[in-house]
Amino acid sequence: MLYRDTVTEAARDQGIRGDFVSRLAKAISSVTTTHPLRVAIDGPPASGKTTLADELAVVLRTQGRDVIRASIDDFLVHRAQRYRRGRYSAEGCYFDAHDRAALCRILLDPLGPGGDRRFQHAVFDTDTDAPSSPPASTAPADAVLLFDGVFLLRPELIDRWDLRIFVSVPFEQTVDRARDRGTAPAGSTADTAEIERSWRDRYIPAQQLYFAIARPTDHADIIVYNDQLHRPTWEVRPNSSIHGI
Repeated sequence: MLYRDTVTEAARDQGIRGDFVSRLAKAISSVTTTHPLRVAIDGPPASGKTTLADELAVVLRTQGRDVIRASIDDFLVHRAQRYRRGRYSAEGCYFDAHDRAALCRILLDPLGPGGDRRFQHAVFDTDTDAPSSPPASTAPADAVLLFDGVFLLRPELIDRWDLRIFVSVPFEQTVDRARDRGTAPAGSTADTAEIERSWRDRYIPAQQLYFAIARPTDHADIIVYNDQLHRPTWEVRPNSSIHGI
């Protein structure tokens, strides 16, 4: 009986999550533009941004939309530059980690108003810590860019998005998720200590700096409350461009 109840609960949770993703995909589809739709999926590290973007991509593709998937991790800079203020510097994390000019030049602006829709989805390979130059592609006018990452609603980027989603999770919970995710394969105490320090000294303070400077939730069209992964909830902000949801 316990096994049956557990399976039933898991199926119910999957249904709840699946329904949420479907409704969010519908909200994305309600936004109309004359160029590819550029969707930011922002939020703290380990909040579930990448998973959500991947789930949305599956749903939108089954509906016949051409989906471009990319991440802020594809627009990092060299490790030496990222850590020039120190490995645990919050300011370095916020100001120095990403090539925002390249992001606009090769991806966001070509897909935006007046762009030629010729884009590249990356400029950097994290595995080799070296520049990357994938071949350019041409997006259909009705394509959807699902772009996940941190600090996407900062002043330099805010006007480059047609729809802004912020995935909200309490900072302390992101530490727990990162610890579980990072130490599951090896179970190393040293790995746990490194994750704890990275989050408490660099990533969380960088998010606090981001909130103080950019107030990302004030600019979001949709806030996803993802503290319960199987039962996320969401809020459409009053000034959103979402229609009929």
